Amino acid sequence: MARILVLGGTRFLGRAVARLAVARGHEVTCAARGVSGAVPEGARFVSVDRDDPAALTPLAGQGFDAVVDVTRQISHARYALAALADHVGHWSFVSTMSVYADNTTPGLSAANAPVLPPPPSDVDGPGPDFRWYGECKVAIEQIVRERMGVDRSFICRAGLIVGAEDSSNRFPYWVRRLARGGEILAPGEPTDRVQFVDVEDLAGWLLHAGDTRLSGTYDGNGPTMSRAELLAGVAAGLGVEDPRLTWVDQDFLREHDVREWWGERALPLWVRLPEFAGLMDRDVSAALAAGLVVRPLADTVRVTATWMRADPGDVPQGGLDPADEAAVLGAWHAVRMA
Repeated sequence: MARILVLGGTRFLGRAVARLAVARGHEVTCAARGVSGAVPEGARFVSVDRDDPAALTPLAGQGFDAVVDVTRQISHARYALAALADHVGHWSFVSTMSVYADNTTPGLSAANAPVLPPPPSDVDGPGPDFRWYGECKVAIEQIVRERMGVDRSFICRAGLIVGAEDSSNRFPYWVRRLARGGEILAPGEPTDRVQFVDVEDLAGWLLHAGDTRLSGTYDGNGPTMSRAELLAGVAAGLGVEDPRLTWVDQDFLREHDVREWWGERALPLWVRLPEFAGLMDRDVSAALAAGLVVRPLADTVRVTATWMRADPGDVPQGGLDPADEAAVLGAWHAVRMA
């Protein structure tokens, strides 16, 4: 049994880490404000305001074996490490693929991809539009390495995280869309690359990192697949046979104001090519060799669909609504028949 401190633990990845750690018999403490949700049953909750530089100081003498932090606020990371770095054995920081300066080149990895510079000194965290998000994570990576040392720190640059309790709508959109049936607008080409990681798989790897004192910087992402494989896997997880996919050219979609990645009128997990050819086509062989275990896509789909049915009020909306999708498909067919 290990003593694990999760800085957070009330939503999505942090909550998944805490839940899995409890299930494995660890003693788990979650330190958070507690406004975004509850910690998993079996975990101890400690209310802290991380804007307070001394908020975590009372925890310093409690002998934690490992810490997991997901913060995007530079000051929060600095305060936490000032209070705890000398009192814990291992520190896992969940960074992001958004730290990379090159999203064009496929096949890059944490070992050879250039990263963004840290943000200006007056920026502490990303704004509501996520400006400076990657830059702030770069700054926090540097602070973690400096305070914990390379041998006691694990930097996990997470990709798109999917699964139950996903608030982004990027993966739930496709689960919802394949389940609804009918003619389905599939963006781009069947061979376009897609990449993501299941939240439970990532949580398991973070615990593995703490257990084994894994150190270094890795991309926390699953292996790439084609968009055709993605949609086939979603269909398989839902028990949908022979989905009616209509592949629509990316230039046509842009001309008809269909947007990318997420948000209104967007088709999630679709990005401009070749401008973003490397965003979802990264080499994660090092992570797989270092203990990241990836479950079958159909399993992720089933868990996500179960959560969506059980907690429909928590499932994010957005994307391309049915009427807009039908209009774009109608225009596409008209052009093809002209």
